[in-house]
Amino acid sequence: MLKVVHMLLTTGQAAEELGCAITTFRRLVHAGLLPGLSRRGVRVMIPLHTVQALSARHHAPLHQLSTHEIAVLRVDTAQPADDTDRDWIGFSATLTPDGLLRALRGWWRCNAASVAAGEVLPVTLSGYVVAVLTGLERWEKNAEGRHAFPDARLAGYVTDLAAPHTVITSSIDTDRRLAELLLGTRLTSHSGGAIAYVSTPTTD
Repeated sequence: MLKVVHMLLTTGQAAEELGCAITTFRRLVHAGLLPGLSRRGVRVMIPLHTVQALSARHHAPLHQLSTHEIAVLRVDTAQPADDTDRDWIGFSATLTPDGLLRALRGWWRCNAASVAAGEVLPVTLSGYVVAVLTGLERWEKNAEGRHAFPDARLAGYVTDLAAPHTVITSSIDTDRRLAELLLGTRLTSHSGGAIAYVSTPTTD
């Protein structure tokens, strides 16, 4: 009987396979998004098939959105927060939906009207959509010129990026459609801050 050998990669080898920086790949590990990890001493080992699944993730089908531009929230792995209203800031697949919404909702330097006009705010970690926020119609501005969206809803999030496994957390049809469309896809954006803007090749 043939024995199936599952090839394991180091984080450096996995990052090279995906064409990204090691720090970028490690964010996915620390966020709890990759299944089947093992340890050899201090090294984290990743199954080759998991890395191949990440490589095969499709790019977000932005042409299916009805707006010409969307904002993208670029986050890091969840870290303890100093805020009184939340314990964490950033993304982790292990947070509860309520905890995750609080961890993702913040005060950002952004064009609030443009964020609202996009009707959806994909949340990306290392270039993958790991959560989707909606309910962006109303915003507030603080003394530092940062904006918050107090009515923002968590439409859904990813618990396993390789499969991918997603959790849909909204009962609103449009939220569910947007979450199903975007979660687990690749979405490249460039920005010096948390919020980036991406054009959508909409067809009129």
